[in-house]
Amino acid sequence: MSTENNYTPPEIWTVPKDDGNKWASINRPVSGSTHKKARQTGEHGLQLYSLATPNGQKVTIMLEELLSAGVSEAEYDAWLIDIGEGDQFSSGFVDVNPNSKIPAMVDTTTSPETKLFESGSILVYLAEKFCKFIPQDAQAKVECFNWLFWQVGSAPFLGGGFGHFYSYAPYPMEYPINRFTMETKRQLDVLDKHLANNEFMVGSEYSIADMAIWPWYGNLVLGNLYDAATFLQVHEYTNVARWAKQLEQRKGVKRGRIVNKTWGEEGQLENRHSAKDIDDALAAK
Repeated sequence: MSTENNYTPPEIWTVPKDDGNKWASINRPVSGSTHKKARQTGEHGLQLYSLATPNGQKVTIMLEELLSAGVSEAEYDAWLIDIGEGDQFSSGFVDVNPNSKIPAMVDTTTSPETKLFESGSILVYLAEKFCKFIPQDAQAKVECFNWLFWQVGSAPFLGGGFGHFYSYAPYPMEYPINRFTMETKRQLDVLDKHLANNEFMVGSEYSIADMAIWPWYGNLVLGNLYDAATFLQVHEYTNVARWAKQLEQRKGVKRGRIVNKTWGEEGQLENRHSAKDIDDALAAK
């Protein structure tokens, strides 16, 4: 194992030996399936394959918000994809998402079935399919997409950057922690300044932009991500905290955040097939 001060890149890179990182098995230099396993299918029109990471929470929050808004056609089955066990490399999952990342979804109400992957794409699809949580005004819609894709482009610096080196790397490394901490705090400052003059990400209209950003940055300032609230001094971002707490109280957020979740104290639900499944999970916490 090398340290940050003595590593010299080889002329040709090769797959490294196990370095003790518990998530090492989910990373490979090639794509495609590793084993045959058909994807599971339930009775509802929307079939979700996911895990309650921030990216997974985006979609389940959206689905629960749609149901809370009275859109019964948004009923769905949510199947746990255990990335630690390699479920994302099964043939059934790869058939939906060749990139082997959660979340993935199949809309079985279309002919042929519509296969969806990438959380941002799924949010846009659902918003347009049901005409909910996406602004109809042209300028507001642009603003919604601006912030949605800001999240898509920015969160990897928070998750794969800061989160990895602060929480998951096999040993502390000063340079990458400093590098990604600086970028994470800059992003929080961007949000804080914007939310100083806006109730939600698009003015007074709650939208898919909020649903995309909250699982990452809302959870971060609420102390639910990487156990880094003190390290990042998140209390400094008062407008982000106000927004995060406001969204945390929404029914759709409370329900959506626990779907495909098998850890934590706010509720756990491995698979979801009905509203009662969530009711029971929340009652049991």
